[in-house]
Amino acid sequence: MASDLFQQSPRKPLAEALRPDHLDAVIGQRHLLGPGKPLRLAFESGKPHSMILWGPPGVGKTTLARLTAQAFSCEFIALSAVFAGVKEIRAAMEQAEQFLQRGRHTILFVDEIHRFNKAQQDGLLPYAESGLVTLIGATTENPSFEVNSALLSRAQVYVLKSLNEEELKELIQRAREKVLKDLAFDEASIDTLVGYADGDARKMLNLLEQTQTAAHAAKTKNITAEFIQSALTLNVRRFDKGGDQFYDQISALHKSVRGSHPDAALYWLCRMLDGGADPRYLARRIVRMAWEDIGIADPRAMQVANDAAETFERLGSPEGELALGQAVIYLAVAAKSNAGYNAYNAARAFVQQESSREVPVHLRNAPTKLMKELGYGHAYRYAHDEPNAYAAGETYLPDGMKEPNWYQPTPRGLEQQIAEKMRFLRGLDQAAKKC
Repeated sequence: MASDLFQQSPRKPLAEALRPDHLDAVIGQRHLLGPGKPLRLAFESGKPHSMILWGPPGVGKTTLARLTAQAFSCEFIALSAVFAGVKEIRAAMEQAEQFLQRGRHTILFVDEIHRFNKAQQDGLLPYAESGLVTLIGATTENPSFEVNSALLSRAQVYVLKSLNEEELKELIQRAREKVLKDLAFDEASIDTLVGYADGDARKMLNLLEQTQTAAHAAKTKNITAEFIQSALTLNVRRFDKGGDQFYDQISALHKSVRGSHPDAALYWLCRMLDGGADPRYLARRIVRMAWEDIGIADPRAMQVANDAAETFERLGSPEGELALGQAVIYLAVAAKSNAGYNAYNAARAFVQQESSREVPVHLRNAPTKLMKELGYGHAYRYAHDEPNAYAAGETYLPDGMKEPNWYQPTPRGLEQQIAEKMRFLRGLDQAAKKC
């Protein structure tokens, strides 16, 4: 009995059992693999080239790299940039040299290539340039920022996409036909799995594997949505909190608020909360949106945003998240203005590049007798004593500095009234100059 135990080979993970063995078996990426599309043409060219495969987790980057080696009859060496260093790179190159001596070219696959530092990425260059290896790098991060320009210029970048609903259902069907023949899935269970996979084929296969294990343990063959919800540990959304998807989603939230679309703003807020984003970070971004995109057109927006952030601090999650949700609704429907934001940036840029200008004498404080004798504060006009509480014709800028007109109120919200008031005051200035 003991000998039988040791003779048993471990069961392959579902992801390995269903890994495509030819290009036509790949599910998804039709924009790259369809007839006449870039990667299909690359495979048909008869000559491999270095490439960067950029896309979210579970979309087939490793599979495509393996299929490239198979299609061109090359040896395949895989490195993970998370664990590999200079030592592993050198060992891989020595192995590639041995393959070359036997007349075999090598595909070097570097997973998570963005995790290599600049020196490690530079270390790959001479081997790729000499033709010893054809480099295929896989990354979930934007290669424009994470891959050295020298390496990037020598590789074609292919952008892979998450699998859509139909493609994930096709994957489920393939798994049912090849491995899960003993299980019966109803439509609701399939829809549930598709939703939780969130475009990630690897995650879908892991969910199916968990479902199979749970079904065998429960001695059932009928898989329902209720069974999946109760038997599996599920986490809906995916994003690396420091990665592109995170920043893409916060960008989408900000632009939805700016675009006055409350439903879209709520959607992206909830997506990020569901994916594990720190609500305090979101609260800070919401406060920024209020100042940057609503500004003086609706000063209540700043108060609503600050109150929402304070409410979350007091209540925590999940109760405090309601305040954040209502804040983004208010910001989305509020009158929009970036006039204050633009004026501040323009003034800041002006001050940084200009030499320091003296404060006009009439605006200087005069707390001592000497200062008064020097004329500090002399001829200053106290606005509250003037008609309309405005000293018409007075100047408050340094001597010789032209009116910059940085702040240009918009014709929206409170700023519409501010613009009318400013036109009235400028009229008083013009009249004072004529006197």
